[in-house]
Amino acid sequence: MKDIQKEKDYRRIPIDKVGIKNLRYPVTVQDKENGYQQTVANINMYVDLPHHVKGTHMSRFVEMLHTSRQELSFEAFARILKEMKQQLSARSSHIELKFPYFIKKKSPVTDSSGLMDYSCRIVGQSDKNNKIDIVSEVEVPVTSVCPCSKEISDCGAHNQRGIITISVRFKKFIWIEDVIKIAENAASCEVYSVLKRADEKYVTEKGFQNPKFVEDIARDAAVELYQDENILWFEVSVENFESIHNHSAYAYISSCGIDDEHC
Repeated sequence: MKDIQKEKDYRRIPIDKVGIKNLRYPVTVQDKENGYQQTVANINMYVDLPHHVKGTHMSRFVEMLHTSRQELSFEAFARILKEMKQQLSARSSHIELKFPYFIKKKSPVTDSSGLMDYSCRIVGQSDKNNKIDIVSEVEVPVTSVCPCSKEISDCGAHNQRGIITISVRFKKFIWIEDVIKIAENAASCEVYSVLKRADEKYVTEKGFQNPKFVEDIARDAAVELYQDENILWFEVSVENFESIHNHSAYAYISSCGIDDEHC
């Protein structure tokens, strides 16, 4: 049959990224406690397209996923990126996975178990020189208590839920759980899916005794990330959904602002 995609294009304009977007697909990811975890990812896959080629073969992206469905480890990521370039005669390839990751978490006092979900993203690309770049990102829900509110109030202090987003490049494999723990340790208090009254008392008092601005949370997370020799580069952002304002409070730190060696 005639292959329209392989016909020549005469506009002489290359395309930076072409491929498939928002594909929902079952995947297996590495789990620190259980070995592996089944989840469903939203996937984007792209390659570049030379100026003289009319189109790419979209169906091949999905076919390549089938061969790596059993496990999407970081090693598998590198293999898929290489295969995308080979199968589609491309100079560069790019893949993004966004998926919910579930951790069984016990409440701090009564040990009541519940599942916490964290939004994770893995972005990988291979450039024209075959250099592989992989970034792992996790969004972690936390709570914070305002130090200023606590200082100036006769009783109480306003508190709110927030999201800490950490993105990292690394030398060797890094567990999602370890990144989550860095974020949770930087907050006024962690978030739990199940809390009994004794647990609620604990988290309320812990947060009140550990007040932090978004600036404090971002800096505390950055200190831990910067001291980890396995991490080559990081970004950390904190957004607090303010309980007494009609806006969020926000702070952002990139390791490039601390050390330019890996930027």
